[in-house]
Amino acid sequence: MVRRNGLILAAMALMLVPAASAFGQFKQGDWELTLGGTGANGPDFDGLSAGVNGSLGYFLADQLEVSIRQSLTYSDFGPGSNWDGSTRVALDLHFDLGSVQPFIGANLGYVYGDSVKDTWEAAPEAGVKVFLNSTTFVQFLAEYQFFFDTGDSLDSAFSDGQFVYTLGLGVRL
Repeated sequence: MVRRNGLILAAMALMLVPAASAFGQFKQGDWELTLGGTGANGPDFDGLSAGVNGSLGYFLADQLEVSIRQSLTYSDFGPGSNWDGSTRVALDLHFDLGSVQPFIGANLGYVYGDSVKDTWEAAPEAGVKVFLNSTTFVQFLAEYQFFFDTGDSLDSAFSDGQFVYTLGLGVRL
């Protein structure tokens, strides 16, 4: 049963390949804007965490993008509320597979706020953009931020890092 469903899903995906080949081809000089959000609450609805993030990117070449990203998070779990944020500059290499655009890269930025120690961070990252039409895409991004706290060894910076996941909707401008 599982095998048959997998074959049906694969056949449907193959039928979409010719129709999707015109989607998602970035060119040098293209701009993109991506917006995303997140939210969580406790089981008794007695606390809340919500965040927004945005990114503005520019393609230096057909597959090479530089972008600036901003994230803001509000949380009121526990005795008080907190605001945290991060501002990052990223460089990503895209692989043009038609409507699916995987990418890898790195970012460098600053993390700050009420519940974190203000510090510089760097992160390797990878993700994928899946185009819904010729200008609109869904993006998933995963990064591992490691922090440059004063006095930390390089070993400590890597082990004290955090994974950050982003799901957003973007447009090619």
